Amino acid sequence: MKPVRVLIVDDSASMRALIAHKLSSDPSIQVVGQAADPLQAREAIKALNPDVMTLDVEMPKMNGLEFLEKVMRLRPLPVLMVSSLTERGATATINAMEIGAIDCIAKPSSENPDAFDDLPAKVRMASQARVGLRAPHSAARPATAAATHGPALNGRIVAMGASTGGVEAVLSILSAFPRNCPPTVVTLHLPTPFTKTFVQRLDRLCQPEVREATDGAPIVPGRIYIAPGTYTHLEIGRGDTPRCLLRTGDPVSGHRPSVDALFLSVAKTAGANSVGVILTGMGADGAKGLLEMRKAGARTIGQDEATCVVYGMPKSAFQLGAVERQSPLGRIAADIGEMTSSARARV
Repeated sequence: MKPVRVLIVDDSASMRALIAHKLSSDPSIQVVGQAADPLQAREAIKALNPDVMTLDVEMPKMNGLEFLEKVMRLRPLPVLMVSSLTERGATATINAMEIGAIDCIAKPSSENPDAFDDLPAKVRMASQARVGLRAPHSAARPATAAATHGPALNGRIVAMGASTGGVEAVLSILSAFPRNCPPTVVTLHLPTPFTKTFVQRLDRLCQPEVREATDGAPIVPGRIYIAPGTYTHLEIGRGDTPRCLLRTGDPVSGHRPSVDALFLSVAKTAGANSVGVILTGMGADGAKGLLEMRKAGARTIGQDEATCVVYGMPKSAFQLGAVERQSPLGRIAADIGEMTSSARARV
């Protein structure tokens, strides 16, 4: 198997060296070039034809977002954003992922010295992603098909999981939800520094209220809860009113937060009064949990291959028999509206 060819773009020579050292330790990855700014990177892309590019957010001559937009428009390739943990860096990184970056990773810091441990795995993952599928969101969109079904309540809870490519997928769906949407819980594999920024952006662009989940928060209609970062699992607890539970512990299905952990808890607490949605992502996290949801009587949706950046998690769920309906990304909000506002009809 040919190694993954990587171009490193960062204005810091020491950071380029650090990234190159980490990637070169993996025999399946070959660093084919380095660039100190987007102008050098543009020429390197033409000359080297890399499989993956790592891209700094803030650089001289042209910032990373401007360059990324040009790359995605003129010569799409998988891009992994390498960002500082500042608020400005996090905001730019979320914007980059909406433009088309595959994933992000934080730069090492005194608080997070091992930030690059996952870098080779993320590069290998990015090399398998499909690019050129997405368009950026620049303003709030009106609720579309999901709103045509009226108050989509009926006591149902929507549980959603995503990974690679999930920032754009989750935004696409949630921005089409009506203000009185069913209570919705979401687990997304997004590093902790960027989760809060993503929640703030969702809250600006969506009609329902979007919050980062907190332990014990009641799960109520018109509100969306996002799992907070990489330290706890988001689950649903029993009671007169369903509540968010944040649980520490080992990764589940290789992840924390885990989509499987969320879906399994929803299967136990909500059963047939729930809708499970599994979106683009590498691996199989969520597949087993979605199957348990379907066995418990829940409606289930999987994003189709044509609109996935990585058709991994939805494929695994489909192969297990967990997916009742496969839908393109642009149809999923309407499917959720239909399933939460109408009587259950098995397919």
